[in-house]
Amino acid sequence: MKSQLLTIGILMIGLFISITSCQSGSSENKAAASTEQPATGGGQASVVEENSEPNVVKVAVNSPDHTTLVAALQAADLVDAMANVGPFTVFAPTNAAFEALPAGTVEGLLKPEKKGDLSNILKYHVTTSALTDFMLQDGMTLGMANGGKATIKKDGDKMMINDANVLGSVKASNGMVYVIDKVLLPK
Repeated sequence: MKSQLLTIGILMIGLFISITSCQSGSSENKAAASTEQPATGGGQASVVEENSEPNVVKVAVNSPDHTTLVAALQAADLVDAMANVGPFTVFAPTNAAFEALPAGTVEGLLKPEKKGDLSNILKYHVTTSALTDFMLQDGMTLGMANGGKATIKKDGDKMMINDANVLGSVKASNGMVYVIDKVLLPK
């Protein structure tokens, strides 16, 4: 239990540092950021905003533990959708969670011809409401964005979604992000 609390604490500190470091740069960094041009195509994710709480996409982008998730969102063309107003609750698998999948799975899903399968898996990690830890109750069934169902399990301070442990959470401007240790796979 102490080991789990230490791991959660370390993850939450890392996420907090990632978020706050993006909000408190030097004036040179802020000047450079304000001259950045939005990406061509300019959806919601291309908006440069320095003063607001980050949205669920920016929470993931600013986390070194979620680079695979960000790459998957980009490959599935879901970045702009997840940067919208929401609200969303996102269960965000870490890089280690993706690495635990059978060899070649992630690489295969990132191929253009697997975009539909990848999108289905990613949408199974999202529900369309901002659910706080207090709102998530043991045995609660969530309707996920892909049409599937996922179940919350709570035992004291421990929370799971299906068979994935929730390691920590971060509030975003358009919802909540829960860091999880496994990739959720739709049935």
